[in-house]
Amino acid sequence: MNAPTAPSHLTPEIALRAVPDALIAALKARFGERCSTALAVRTQHGRDESSFDAPPPSAVVFAESTEDVADAVRLAAEHSVPVIPFGVGSSLEGHLLAVQGGISIDVSRMNRVLSINADDLTVTVQPGVTRKQLNDEIKSTGLFFPIDPGADASIGGMAATRASGTNAVRYGTMRENVLALEVVTASGEVIRTGTRAKKSSAGYDLTRLIVGSEGTLGVITEVTLRIYPLPEAVSAAICSFPSIEAAVRTTIEVIQLGVPIARVELIDVNTVRMVNAYAKLGLREEPMLLMEFHGSPAGVKEQAETVQELASGHGGKAFEWASTPEERTRLWTARHNSYFAAVQSRPGCRVISTDTCVPISRLADCLLESVAEADASGIPYFLVGHVGDGNFHFGYLLDPNIPEERVTAEKLNHALVSRALALEGTCTGEHGVGLHKMGFLVTEAGAGAVDMMRTIKRALDPKNIMNPGKIFNL
Repeated sequence: MNAPTAPSHLTPEIALRAVPDALIAALKARFGERCSTALAVRTQHGRDESSFDAPPPSAVVFAESTEDVADAVRLAAEHSVPVIPFGVGSSLEGHLLAVQGGISIDVSRMNRVLSINADDLTVTVQPGVTRKQLNDEIKSTGLFFPIDPGADASIGGMAATRASGTNAVRYGTMRENVLALEVVTASGEVIRTGTRAKKSSAGYDLTRLIVGSEGTLGVITEVTLRIYPLPEAVSAAICSFPSIEAAVRTTIEVIQLGVPIARVELIDVNTVRMVNAYAKLGLREEPMLLMEFHGSPAGVKEQAETVQELASGHGGKAFEWASTPEERTRLWTARHNSYFAAVQSRPGCRVISTDTCVPISRLADCLLESVAEADASGIPYFLVGHVGDGNFHFGYLLDPNIPEERVTAEKLNHALVSRALALEGTCTGEHGVGLHKMGFLVTEAGAGAVDMMRTIKRALDPKNIMNPGKIFNL
């Protein structure tokens, strides 16, 4: 395995490149007050939700149009200066860190829904539109966008990291739901990939190349997405289990029987306690599945009854239904706030979040061994998982003043990813590689495949200015 755990390797490799005064002057001349060199602004744009730290970018450009992005990239390219796209800063693997210096291009002001094609079930948006904003703007059409990574992430960032989340078991990930893109390349050229057609066999699939490229091949400035009819009926339920294994075995049976469940989330007992304290809830403090069913009233009823019967066979109890929007919102808000609940449970802590995904038949093997290791470590942690597609996350809560905890957490993560790869899984199901998974990528994909990625990167970004130092080193 290539991911080191020695203390000297627990911080990102910093190799700052010069940012000439001439570039800053040119950016200020072009963008005026929308180019900021204030330390507070640069610091905000120089970190994400990861546990890594690095020097901030030298400047932040607030783009309001594709032309703004193209001009900023062209100026940076003239001086061979790195460019890091920024949405809302919710990524978890160090994607936003300026490890080679450079400028940050903030696209949060590019937040317009450009077109809604309800008859075709597509929508086109600028990259700064967030998932909640998008759903607010299209709900009057009876449609919704289902990809839900938890955070109110920007659509551009979700496409860049190939995000998924709680609905992926039914609706897929960003890979399946991005139809077309507008992208500013490393030379400042604006290109389009894909169309609004549901399928195409025209040339290389550049859309899929950009989706998941984490800003290393270009800056996304427009996204065309699939959207879906709001289900006629929606029902949510929670069910407590005597053990994590019982909850996982239930999930495996649900998926293998082909029950079209929309969401099935695992929450371990640690997380339940944290959420109860944070949100003042009275959930049973046992491992829990949080589920949601979409479809016709009869279909939802049939799905729920099937799942309840399967859960009962594994000791599931206290099935509680939430059929009203308010009750469902309360439950899912608790799930989405699990990260913040965990952080509050240990004030001042930093979180290392894991992100493995395995074939559903291997989920129990991978998860139960990892739980045993985490329990034995003594480090506080929480566990949540989109277990319907084999994806789960440990969050290790570290005291930044105790370096040994970081070392232990990295060893746990190393063992977890090694286990997932041995079971034919992946080192990252949805967070992306960023800085944290670079070594694991070589083990997972192989040196030859990573070399092919490098070849693509060099061809499309010969000056290595697009978010350099992420995914792999050149």
